[in-house]
Amino acid sequence: MTRHLRLVLTAVAGSLLVGLSGAVVSHAQAPAAAATYTSDGKLTFPADYRTWVYLSSGMDMAYVEGGGGQMHAFDNVLVDPAAYRTFLQTGTWPDGTVLVLEVRSAEAHQSIDKAGRSQGGRIAVEAHVKDTARFRDAGGWGFFCFHGEQPGARIPATAACASCHQAHAAVDTTFVQFYPTLFPVAKAKGTLSSAYLAEEKAK
Repeated sequence: MTRHLRLVLTAVAGSLLVGLSGAVVSHAQAPAAAATYTSDGKLTFPADYRTWVYLSSGMDMAYVEGGGGQMHAFDNVLVDPAAYRTFLQTGTWPDGTVLVLEVRSAEAHQSIDKAGRSQGGRIAVEAHVKDTARFRDAGGWGFFCFHGEQPGARIPATAACASCHQAHAAVDTTFVQFYPTLFPVAKAKGTLSSAYLAEEKAK
């Protein structure tokens, strides 16, 4: 084999390897949609949501006076990673965003704990999904409630939770005011809602 032919073959092989590696990286980076639906419009349970980005936890929170329940509980909020990255860049949520609210019992005196409460078993899971084409009747967002890990039915757009988010949420119908890592981003990007700013000013 001549030196010239070896150089040609080496260059061709190198090009093929670069092309193949680029194809593999491109395929690996293509994110799967966070929200998928059944044929009857139910939201498929996001089984991997515990690997998503954790935003915040609340305990015994109620948005109306006297609205607290008799049982103590933690609310954990997580969001799909792609939406989180976009929020950091823009201060708002892209189409396709899925936020999950996971409710867990608040346990006392577990193991060596002598005071306070720790998280226990899962009580409920809900999802808040941005899909401007699908949810035109509710500002582009839909709420879903799951029973176990079966596909979840959509909560009606007229439900109190939807109107509460519309009226009081800091960013794009989501309670970013309770997410300490994202609220400063929204403030810096100027994406806080006028309704939220007016409400805070009136305090």
